[in-house]
Amino acid sequence: MQTVFTTLKPIAIPTAYAIVIRSLFGVVNWNDLFSVMSIAFLFLVPTTVGALAVYLLPVHKARRTAYRIFTPWIPIFAFLVITLLFAWEGWACWLMVLPLFLFAATIGGIIGGILKSRKEDKKIYISTLMLLPFLCSPLESWIGSLPGTYTAYTYIDIHAPADTIWKNVTRVKEISQEQDKGWLTKTLGFPRPVKAELNYEGVGAYREAIFTNGLVFHETVLEYSDKKKMVFAIKAYPHEIPSTTMDEHVVIGGNYFDVLNGTYELEELNKDTYRLHLYSHFKLNTTFNFYASWWARWIMQDIQNNILQVEKQRAEQG
Repeated sequence: MQTVFTTLKPIAIPTAYAIVIRSLFGVVNWNDLFSVMSIAFLFLVPTTVGALAVYLLPVHKARRTAYRIFTPWIPIFAFLVITLLFAWEGWACWLMVLPLFLFAATIGGIIGGILKSRKEDKKIYISTLMLLPFLCSPLESWIGSLPGTYTAYTYIDIHAPADTIWKNVTRVKEISQEQDKGWLTKTLGFPRPVKAELNYEGVGAYREAIFTNGLVFHETVLEYSDKKKMVFAIKAYPHEIPSTTMDEHVVIGGNYFDVLNGTYELEELNKDTYRLHLYSHFKLNTTFNFYASWWARWIMQDIQNNILQVEKQRAEQG
């Protein structure tokens, strides 16, 4: 029995610690002090989990590099499974934060190994580490988030007449599952594009970009030059999106992520080929935009490339 406890302790205790922190940081009334969408949670918690996992190992194992690097991953994956089972987090969120969690856990594992190797009393250090998320989160909340606007740019070359290309730009007919090539959004479980409808060509026109699972982008044309350029504002209303469609932390138009506008530009390369450019601007409102912006840009580029490929295929088929 003692052997089983000794074996499971480096996994069970760090996992339990992560679950407790997630429960406390998920209390809505405490969001002003403790938030899951914070550096304190996304970096300090897995760091502490990793430190605990290695610190609780026998000394001869804690001194080995392989144990310091990989042992912290076990409670992280256990925490992942538990939060998915209880629907505390969505699959998309986990896929995006998992690289950060594993990296931070390994950093913690190295710290835990160093502490374990010391001869003096180390309990004060590991206890302080466990309290760091509670100490840093209110400070992070007081400093506030750092809103930022970012650009996602994609393009594709199309061998077709300008008017044929432009017809497929302004109005995108229904896209079948077979035509959907958005590999990243598929992996994350995001809604896929279905169709886009424009009521007329010109400034002030209304365009509706419809995705699966109830996601709709309401677009208003701000600038229009026939067969050359179309700029449109984009608005998604969170109350229109069913709660099962997207995780609350990545819902478009929510507290952390929003798409602002898009631009199509058609550039003539030669008499037979045109380059179709597609830009979008999106806004992030987190304390870790340096990391979130990578994922947001990859997601937007995946959506845009998917649409561009459909428009290219249809234009070239005439």
